[in-house]
Formats: sequence, structure tokens, C-alpha cells
Amino acid sequence: MPNPEPPSPAELLHLRGRTLEKGEPIALPLTLASMYHLPGDPAGFPGYGRSDNPTWEAAEKALGHLEAAEAVLFPSGMAAVAAPLFALLAAGDRVLLPSDGYYTTRLLADRVLARLGVTFDLRPTAGFAEGGFAGYRLVFVESPSNPGLDLCDIADVAAGVRAAGGLTVVDNTTMTPFGQRPLDLGADIVVASDTKAPGGHSDILMGHVASRDPALVAAIREWRKLSGSIPGPFEAWLLHRSLETLELRLDRMCRTAGIVAERLATHPAVRAIRYPGLPKDHAHNLATRQMLRPGFLIGLTLASGAAADAFIAACRFLRPATSFGGVHTSAERRDRWGDAVAPGFVRLAIGCEPAEELWAALEAALSAGG
Repeated sequence: MPNPEPPSPAELLHLRGRTLEKGEPIALPLTLASMYHLPGDPAGFPGYGRSDNPTWEAAEKALGHLEAAEAVLFPSGMAAVAAPLFALLAAGDRVLLPSDGYYTTRLLADRVLARLGVTFDLRPTAGFAEGGFAGYRLVFVESPSNPGLDLCDIADVAAGVRAAGGLTVVDNTTMTPFGQRPLDLGADIVVASDTKAPGGHSDILMGHVASRDPALVAAIREWRKLSGSIPGPFEAWLLHRSLETLELRLDRMCRTAGIVAERLATHPAVRAIRYPGLPKDHAHNLATRQMLRPGFLIGLTLASGAAADAFIAACRFLRPATSFGGVHTSAERRDRWGDAVAPGFVRLAIGCEPAEELWAALEAALSAGG
């Protein structure tokens, strides 16, 4: 399968402008409304704030351009992850999840889906296709995995799942549509936390689901309407604003990550490093084939948990935080949340700082700990 093409940033910037009448604002207005003027026959008109809002519909249109698919907006990344699980599964269905992906997805399956009669199995991302996909109604993929940054062949997995009669859902949070295009690789559904790089300013929670299958989209939209899992219009407005600079920010973040990863790989304080963009990374060939960019996340392992904490605390250009994708570089020792990583493992999320300034601060912090 050929490497997918990225979406057009220029087309994204002019989506709204091509629909404007003379005198209308170029910037998207914020619509705060729970009710709409609705005399007579309501068919074909906005009716209620749980079903219709022009601000979040504009954000969906922008996301739809990026995904080349219909997008449905949700109030958080986990709301987006949950939507296909609740909208498409029934008692007796079986699901396959990554054992090393975002842990809240596994908690949702264990603490909620299991009580509703949905069973699930776990597999590591690096060996995700091993054992096949027979009997699974839905297979949930996360590549690169969070936080370990392991990869699986999305096209190969999606083809195997389809042949077995199941659906493939890919969590593309770590990459965004400018970094990886799961629907082009054969996935049925993509989910993502737009809290991360798409929002990009560490000030909103948001997520989306996208698919090119109208029946799947209809089921997702119905779930949102009936469950009330709807985005706030102000947050949708902020996301729409941020999407217009996503490609610029992501390009800076990924370029800097490549520079930083190369230097970290030879630093004596670093015991191990994971970054798919490095030629020596064991997933580099797969990353080159299926990803448009190697990403802005770096996994590095220091000597101990104490060394990791000291490194994060000592760096003047690191924000200790449990999310990623903002303009500020952030870092977190993931062992503290129970992830299956070494105590000294740090998830380093590169932001928009100039590369040389950031590296100087990182190197100084590493040397101080040594």
C-alpha cells in the first residue's frame, strides 16, 4: 500500500472563506444556544442544542477535511474512544485491545464493558497481528502506542480484521492526520484526542471520531445525541482556531524531536531511547512506510525513577504534565501511573521551542543529574 498523502493545509485555511457571503466575518463566530427559533414544521432546521450547533459543525468540517472522512466531535478524547465501543458493540461481542496502549481504554473495557457482557483480550502492539483476528467484533489499535511508542502494521492488521469479519478502530492521538492516516491504511474508524496537538495550547478537552462508512457515522452520531456526550461550543471554537495552525506547529515539533532524539541517543545519561524516526529504532522501516512524520514524542530511559524525576525538575524548558501536544515541551515519568515501563522511563513531548534552546536546557538537566 502506498504511503498516504497528507491533507492540504491551504485548503483547510480556506474552508470557511469559500462559503461566506459579503460582509460576513472571516473568523468563525461563536454560537452559544440551547434553543433555536422553530415555528411550524421543524424538519431540516436546527432544533436543540444537544443535536445542533454551528460552531461545533464548523470544527467537524475542518476535521473532516483533515481525515478525508466525516467527523463527529466529542467533549474529550476518552468520549471519542468510548463512542464506537458503546455505539457498535453488544453483549456477547469480543474486543481486542493493545496491552501497552493508553491505560484508560483498558479500564473502560474492564470496569464497564465487561459488566455489559462484552469480553476483551489484550495483546502487545509490536506483536498485534500474532494469533489472528477470528471472533473479534472490534479490534482497537494504537500505533505508536502510548507511552512505549511501539508500532504495528496498520494496513496488515486492518486487512486481517476485515477478512475475519470485524471492524478496525485506530487511536491516532499521538500522530494527528498530518502525521499518520489510518483510514487510508484500511481502518474503518479513527478516534483521537484533540486535547493534544490539534488543540495544541493545553486549554481544552476535545476528541473526534471519523469514518468513511455512512452507517458507522450514523451510529456514532446517534450515540452522541442519545448519551448527551456533546462538545461545548466555546471549546469547539477554540479547537477550530487551533486546527488552522496545527500543520505549522506539528512540523516544528517533529523536526525538533528528530534533532533532540539523535542527540539523546548518544548521551551517556540515557540508558535507552525510543523514537521511530531514528534509523536504529527497530520500528524505523515500518514507521517510514506508514507514517508521514516520525512524531514529536520521545521515550527515554534514565538510570532510575529518581534520576528521571531530577531530570524533569532541573530542566527550565520542561513542564511536568500528564498530557502532551501543547506548545510547551512536557515530560512525565510514566511508571508513576503503573504503565509497564522502566522506573526511569520518561515520555518526552516536544513542543514549539527553538530546537537549540531546548536542547541546551535538556542537556544541562541531564548533565546535572549525572
